[in-house]
Amino acid sequence: MRLHDLLTYDDIVVQCHNNPDADAIASGFGVYTYLKNMGKKVSLVYGGSDKIQKANLRLMVETLQIPIAHVESLDMPQLLITVDCQYGEGNVAPFEAANIAIIDHHQQAVTPPALCEIRSNLGSCATLVWDMLKAEGMDINGDKPLSTALYYGLLTDTNNFTEISHPLDKDLRDDALFDRNLITRFRNTNLSLTELVIAGKALIDYQYNEKYRFSVVQAEPCDPNILGMISDLVLEVDVVDVCVVYSVLPRGIKLSVRSCIKEAKACDVVQAITEGIGSGGGHLVKAGGFINRTKLDCRDEDISTYFIGTLQNYFANTEIIVAKDYNATLSEMQLYRKLSLPLGYVKINDIISPGSPINIRTLEGDFDIIVEKDMYIVIGIWGEIYPIRREKFEKSYMYSEEEYVFCGEYPPTIKDTLSGNSISLIPYAKSCISTGGSLIYASTLDHLTKVFTAWDEEKYMLGRPGDYLAIRKDDLQDVYIIRRDIFSETYQKA
Repeated sequence: MRLHDLLTYDDIVVQCHNNPDADAIASGFGVYTYLKNMGKKVSLVYGGSDKIQKANLRLMVETLQIPIAHVESLDMPQLLITVDCQYGEGNVAPFEAANIAIIDHHQQAVTPPALCEIRSNLGSCATLVWDMLKAEGMDINGDKPLSTALYYGLLTDTNNFTEISHPLDKDLRDDALFDRNLITRFRNTNLSLTELVIAGKALIDYQYNEKYRFSVVQAEPCDPNILGMISDLVLEVDVVDVCVVYSVLPRGIKLSVRSCIKEAKACDVVQAITEGIGSGGGHLVKAGGFINRTKLDCRDEDISTYFIGTLQNYFANTEIIVAKDYNATLSEMQLYRKLSLPLGYVKINDIISPGSPINIRTLEGDFDIIVEKDMYIVIGIWGEIYPIRREKFEKSYMYSEEEYVFCGEYPPTIKDTLSGNSISLIPYAKSCISTGGSLIYASTLDHLTKVFTAWDEEKYMLGRPGDYLAIRKDDLQDVYIIRRDIFSETYQKA
């Protein structure tokens, strides 16, 4: 669905969920602003028994002049749009309307109407609305209250950006021109005296694993930002490398994870904890997640034991490989040849000077490298990227005169770390064809494996059971991970 699909209607109500949070308010404000700019009669509302109470939300609404109203009933509009929620859910007041539309980032919970845009892979509904506004040619940076609202919605719904995983969330975080003074004020009106007591109680009753240097802490039900504050404090303890702070809420278990060691990304730790029973995301040092209580088969008093056991298994059954020091047993690996496939490549020196530090953003995550002379970046069939020197490139690929067409979900971008400028690689990409001459040794993984590659010794590539450990035949220190789905489409036995 596109936002312009809503313009068929003139009398429109944008509805947030009951007791709306910052993400719901910001998302609703974004949709409201678009429709208002298009000359529609539109209002922004929420229902339920409770009016907005939290000090930071009241300040947000007041300072950004967001025209949101608490209502108990509605005159039936032509169109009702539920934002950051889904019409028919228990946390959405059931107002009648001639037509329904849904804009949301949660898992689909109802039968969707014809007008529907649900992207559950995004960290916030603010990101979804921002992306939809961009598709209509609307730049939020021309409206500072709106850009500030959407930035704050993302900030709060991803627990201060600790749960960001999708590159669109990162793009909103990096590109929004927001009012920094207001964001500071919002963030510093977020803690009540009651929540201060909750934090104090949680810190007293901690559990600690000496062998793997992790701590698990339970807090009373509270705002996710409080969990983040507690986990930040726990990580400052000298013997703690990783910590998990959680709270049992009516709908499930909320987690905040922190790590201060490069061998265990916080985002991977939270995914290991929530796999099959919830979801999680984040980055190197901060992450968060949510567990569906109905999928965790243990009593509330045993949840802490479950977390401790899961973390012990995670650390005990993970292999760490440093490519430059790795001596593989090649006799236990199979030789494979890369298939002849149309791919993309970018001469990175045409964009960034050698010696410049850059961040490469893809669906698989962010990677930091230093641009070298004659460095190319190969763009794979799924949008995955491979830095490679020209000499190796010309041994494995042929230049093609065909126009490069990207077919993945998210086109990779780079950021010049020094200037902060983001650049899409796709406009610079040209076509190439893998010659089929590239040979690798590979073996299927049966356990978690982390590879610190030769081109990034600070961030590992994570391989899961079923993925492949790969080593270039002509360079035994070029060790990396290939996802199972990518491997099956790009390699065959030699």
